[in-house]
Parts: sequence; structure tokens; C-alpha cells
Amino acid sequence: MSVEAEGMVDLTSCDREPIHIPGSIQPHGMLLVADRDNLTVSHGAGPVETLLGVQDWQGAALGRLLGDEVAGRIARITESAASGGFAGQVQAGGRAFDVHVQMDGERVLVEAEPGPPTPASSSAILGALEAAGLAFERAANLKSLCERAAVEFRRITGFDRVMIYRFLDDDAGAVLAEDRAPHLPSFLNHRFPGSDIPRQARALYLRNLVRVIPDIGYAPAPLRPAWTEAPLDMSDCALRSVSPVHMQYMRNMGVGASASISIVKDGALWGLVACHHAIPMLLPYDIRVACRALAGGLARQIKAKEEAETLRERLRLRSLEDEIVGLLARAPSLDEGLREVTPDLVRALNADGVAVMRGGEMLQAGSCPPETAIRDLAVWLMETAGDQFETSRLPLAYPPAEAFREAASGLLGTVVSRDEPFIIIWFRAEQVEEINWAGNPHKLAAGPDGVLTPRASFEAWSEAVHGRSRPWSAGEVERAGHLRRAILEVRQGRRMRELNARLSETLIEKEGLIEQKELLLREVNHRVQNSLQLVSSFLGLQARASDSDELKESFEEARRRLSAVALVHRRLYRADQIESVDLARYIEELVEDMAASMGPEWEGQVALDLAPVATPTDRAVTLGLIITELVINANKYAYGGRPGPIDISLSQGDGRLRVAVADRGKGRHGPGQGFGTRMMNAMVAQLHGVLDYQDGAPGLRAVLTAPVVFDPDA
Repeated sequence: MSVEAEGMVDLTSCDREPIHIPGSIQPHGMLLVADRDNLTVSHGAGPVETLLGVQDWQGAALGRLLGDEVAGRIARITESAASGGFAGQVQAGGRAFDVHVQMDGERVLVEAEPGPPTPASSSAILGALEAAGLAFERAANLKSLCERAAVEFRRITGFDRVMIYRFLDDDAGAVLAEDRAPHLPSFLNHRFPGSDIPRQARALYLRNLVRVIPDIGYAPAPLRPAWTEAPLDMSDCALRSVSPVHMQYMRNMGVGASASISIVKDGALWGLVACHHAIPMLLPYDIRVACRALAGGLARQIKAKEEAETLRERLRLRSLEDEIVGLLARAPSLDEGLREVTPDLVRALNADGVAVMRGGEMLQAGSCPPETAIRDLAVWLMETAGDQFETSRLPLAYPPAEAFREAASGLLGTVVSRDEPFIIIWFRAEQVEEINWAGNPHKLAAGPDGVLTPRASFEAWSEAVHGRSRPWSAGEVERAGHLRRAILEVRQGRRMRELNARLSETLIEKEGLIEQKELLLREVNHRVQNSLQLVSSFLGLQARASDSDELKESFEEARRRLSAVALVHRRLYRADQIESVDLARYIEELVEDMAASMGPEWEGQVALDLAPVATPTDRAVTLGLIITELVINANKYAYGGRPGPIDISLSQGDGRLRVAVADRGKGRHGPGQGFGTRMMNAMVAQLHGVLDYQDGAPGLRAVLTAPVVFDPDA
């Protein structure tokens, strides 16, 4: 029969049942509780007297009850870091019993269970495990692996029915594979609600990997004498009694014996190997150990198959992503690129439709909701989601989607940018799913006391589930994030290229202006040099025409100073930079030209010690004139117009430069009051500097200090 999906009833009473402290065991074996220090028995459960043949077992040592050899092994286990282990076999009641122990704080829990009448040899068990492992490796995919696992576990355990049961995201379980006796009904592809295996039971499946109920109709055997302390934690006991609710559940299924073997992948409970038998049946300790090992191998193969499938999917999605990103990068603009790749975005994530909203413009491809609904949905995503949101049950997360669930029950949205806004939304259409349940999961019965009881029917019950789509895989969700980052990179790359293009245009324009400026400056420089040359020639003519020696000397002095100005000007405008110059290089070249103009006898007379200092061009001109004036003064006053050694140094510190010009001539001479002195004082003031004269012993040392760059607001 088929019905519409209804709300699930909350079975929290089952979740709260303390199944780890039942206070009793299954009576096919016995339990002894002993002190960890002296191995003296304080409590027991099950047929202790019958199996051990003693009545006064309470207070007895384990060595007396089980033999010194087994007790010695138990003692060694308690002294180790192990939480438990196999201790050997004892003969009781005419048959062999397997003895294994578990630690519970200061107590030792010793369990004895019937061994097989004819134990299987180690080589037979290892051979069966090896054959099963090879069969697992040859499985082509997860489905065939589970099918092979059901066959192998049934062969090893001998149970009538073996199912590979996987837990789903909603805690329900699905039977992926089954191997059964012909007379039993099939549960293949059936689902069981999450309430069938409560939360605390799933937690115990992670601790106790193999759980066996040899006889569903057993009567629990309580601990003796009555336990008066805090309840004994029996989580790891193989004989731990089972919840009465679960026992009734199994009886309702028509099961006589059952076993559950945990499939644990990456520390999480992936599923179970569920084994059923029509009549009571033991699963001895050695077979349980083999099943635990085989389940570990199955879990590793499940992981390998899932990872291989994920890798294949990622490679496919990566290829599509590279294709889309390449088209976006080559398109004339991002908007044109998005229009071109929108159909490919549908295919990239195996969606039914996609909508791209950037600013006010929207692009669509495939099957999508109405545009107004998409815009409302985008606003909701921007307000409530982070950078990415995915669901296969959109009407549950966003109730207005119920109006268009046929087109969009699944959604995967990624926010590329919130500023524009820029968002991409993939849609998957509703996939009405016919789920076959093992009985009606919504039909619950309650006893006279109001306590919920397990359902009595496991006949196939069909349910049509609406408002869901195909789920998004982890690879698809991951690829959507990659696409978001790739689109951001393409957008940023385009912006960078546009900025670079505009910058290049600006630079070309600036270079043209600089070239025009340099051309103008060269022309001005040429005219200034010509004018200075004409004035110098005129002064020379005047000096030669004059009969007065004093006048001739004045004219000659004026010519020298004019030549110095011309030299400073010419050297400056031969520099590569216009706004600022390297003062050290400028002084070095200036001195070379000055020495050459003063005659060959000055060669090697000027020593330089110059640190690199960058300074504005206008300040360099003034500094050049001051240095030239100081050198002329040294030549005139220190050496009487003859050549002599002069030291020039340049240094910088704390935002100030320091220029020193020192001679080794006649010693200190006071500054004059002539034209040269007044001009130099004016230039020092222009630099906002200070010029000091110091006794060089011998000679005179002139030291100029001034800011490298003058800030009038400082």
C-alpha cells in the first residue's frame, strides 16, 4: 500500500533506556565478577553452580574455580594495559567453555561461553578469511562488494539470513545486500526507521563490535547476590542481557537467534552485518573474532571503493570546471562569459537548472523556479546562509519553496560576492521516492502502561516521499566552492588587467609629458648657457679694455663666479632625473668639471668622501653653488690662487645633510663682505641651513648642515 509521508513519532523513551546496565546476562554462559587485586569472586550470574560443580563459589579465588592456568592468564591480563582478552578454555558440564575477561575499574568481569563441539582449526579460519578478503578486493564497486560480503559472512557464520545494513543521514537504515535461505522473506532494499536502533545502542555497537543473541526466547539470569552498589557497567560484556523491547522486536520478526557485526569506517558506525537464524544458534568466540577481523577488512574496502568513486567524480567535475573557467577567462567580458557558460554550469554539477544573479541581471538555464521566486530565494540565501548552502529538502528549510517543489526540491547555492550581489544557485527537481519499509514506521503501539512497544508487522510497506531531490554529493558541494573561488579569481584577474591597461595608458601619457618637459628644459638650458657664455665673454672684453688693475680683478672675479654658475647649471641638467638627484654623484661630477676648468695642475688635488643622499633638484642647485663658492674661496685665500689639497665630504643623519669643505692652507680667515659672501649667505638661508667655519689645524674647515628636504609646515 502507498501513503503520503507523515511526521515521525519521537521514540525518546527507547533512547533513554539504560541498556548498558541491565544487571543480568543471557543464560547460555556464566559471568563471574572478581576483585582486580586478589581475583576473589564477589558476584556471579548464570548457571555457575551447574557449570563449576561448586556451591560455595562466592568469596572463592578464580584459581580454585577455573584452574590455576586460566587464572594465571587472567592475572597477566589485569596487570597489562589491555582492557580485556581471551584467557583460554575450561571444561565444565562435560564440554569446553571459552573464557574471556573485561576490565571495569577495580573489577574483573570473567565470562565463560560454550565453545563449538568441533572447533575449527586456525588454518581453516585463516583460509576462509583470506578467500573472503580476496573476494572483497575483486568487487568492482560498492554494490558488488556488499553483495559479496553478505555471501561470505553467511558462509562463515552459518546463519539463515545475512544482510548488509547501512545507516543513512536521517539515522534510518537500508539493506544494501542480502544472502538468505530460500524459505525466508527478503528484506533487500527495505528501510528500517532510526527508532529501530536507538542512539545508545548505536554507541554500544562502536564499543562492542560483535553482538550475539543465541536464543531469542531466553530468560535473563540476574547477578547474584543482589547488586547493591552503583550499577555494573556491562557495555563490553558478550553475555550482557538485551533490552526487552529489542527481544520482542526480534520475536515479532520471527527470528530465533541473531548476531550483529559492526562496520566501522574512520571511527564512525557505517553500518552492520545483521545475521538472523530461524532457531537458536551459537556463534562461538573464535568465529566472532574471525567476523570482527573480516568486518575490519570490509570497512577498509568500503572506504577504498567510496574514495575511488569520489576521485572519479572529482576528476570529471574538475575537467568541467577547467572548461568553464577557460571560457570565462577568454570571453571579452565577465558578463558575456557568464552568458556563454550558464548552460555548462548545469552540466558541471549534474543539476536540472541554474540561475546566475549578478547585480540586477539574472541568467537562467535548464529547469528553474519563476524569476520572482529565485530573487526571493537569493535574498533569503544572502541573509541566512554563509558563502555556501546545500539541501536536498528545500521545502523543509525554506517553506515558500513548497510552491515550486517540482522544479526545485534540491538547492546548492554559492555567494560569489555580497557587494554586487553575485550569487549562483543550482536546482534539482523533485524526485518522488517510493520507499519500501520493513513494516509501517509510523504505526506505533503502546502497552497498558503507555510505554511504546515495537511494531508487530514487518510486511513491506510503501511510502511516497515528496519534497526531496537527489542528494548533492560531497564532490559536487566541494566543486561548487572551487567554482566560486575560480570565478572570483577570473573577476579579479580581469580587474587587474583593466587597471594595468589604464595604468599603462596613464604612464604613456605621463612619459609623453615628461619628454615634452625635458625637451623644454634642454632648450631653456641651452639658452641659459648661451646667455651666460655671452655675459662671460663681455666681462672678459671689459677686463682687457680696462687700464685699472683693481677693475680688471673685479671683472675676472665676476667671470669666475659666472663660470661656476654655468658649471653647476650644466652639470645639473645633464643628470637623468629632474625632480630629484643623487647629491653624491652630482657633487662628484661637478668637482670633476670644476677641476678641469681650473687647469691641469688641479688634477688629484680634490679628495671626496661622499655618502649617497637623494635631494630635490632645486636644493641640489643651491648646494652646488655653495660648494663651488667654498672651493673658489679656498683657492683664493688658502693657497693664494695656486693649487692645493681640498677635502670635500657628504653625510646624512636624522633627516639632515652635512657638507664639509676643508683646505690645508694659511688657516682661518674671516668671511668677507663682498658679493660672493653675501651670495653664499643668501643661499645658506635659502636651504634653512647653518654654515660654520672651524680651524682645521692646518687650514680652514667650512661645515654646512641643512635639512635634506625642507618642510615649511614642520
